[in-house]
Amino acid sequence: MTNWYEGPLAAFDTETTGVDVETDRIVSAAVVVQDAPGTRPRVARWLVNPGVPVPEAATAVHGLTDEHLQHNGRWPAPVMYEIAEHLAEHAAMGRPLVVMNAPFDLTLLDRELRRHRASSLDRWFESAPLRVLDPRVLDKHLDRYRKGRRTLTDLCEHYGVTLQGAHEAAADAVAALDVVRALGRRFATRLDRLSPAELHTLQVTWHAAQARGLQAWFARSGSQETVSTDWPLRPDLPAAA
Repeated sequence: MTNWYEGPLAAFDTETTGVDVETDRIVSAAVVVQDAPGTRPRVARWLVNPGVPVPEAATAVHGLTDEHLQHNGRWPAPVMYEIAEHLAEHAAMGRPLVVMNAPFDLTLLDRELRRHRASSLDRWFESAPLRVLDPRVLDKHLDRYRKGRRTLTDLCEHYGVTLQGAHEAAADAVAALDVVRALGRRFATRLDRLSPAELHTLQVTWHAAQARGLQAWFARSGSQETVSTDWPLRPDLPAAA
């Protein structure tokens, strides 16, 4: 029987106007599907005119300017519907979804659906639940004592994955997918007997423990920053823009 990390996987990534999931907007997104390691991935891309200015700091990261998005991007409402529809289709097919730092991208998508479609992301997975594989959560749990940062770039370097065109949604999605496959092989003895559904449930607990540890570190450092324990989606807040 093929292990989940050698079988079909999908991956999702976004580029945004900033890092606040409640107020920032999606400017580009990609869903990547790969049936097996080494096969050519199939890529769906979206470019969005967010309807708000794109800060220079965000453009410096992903290269997408206001002018480019206004001329080439689509309005958010149909795009968010199409993305959610894509993700729901993969869930219905039983494909696990790789999302690096899932609470960021999935919460942003949820807020965009609420903002533009009067809907929510959960609604799309009532008949077929979403099974998320988050390389950041998996790596922090399976190799918890390793020093250093764990950004996508760092994980690619650690697991020997090539990242071409960082901060482009499709490139980042492909890289995250490859990291999950590499991670699965490296920790095969600990992961072989776990299904994606079981891993999804375990990551809820693992992420919460990781968040509490980070919160304690912030407290010791005198920082007032708060860390959410929710994974893979943060609950809705009344103050969401």
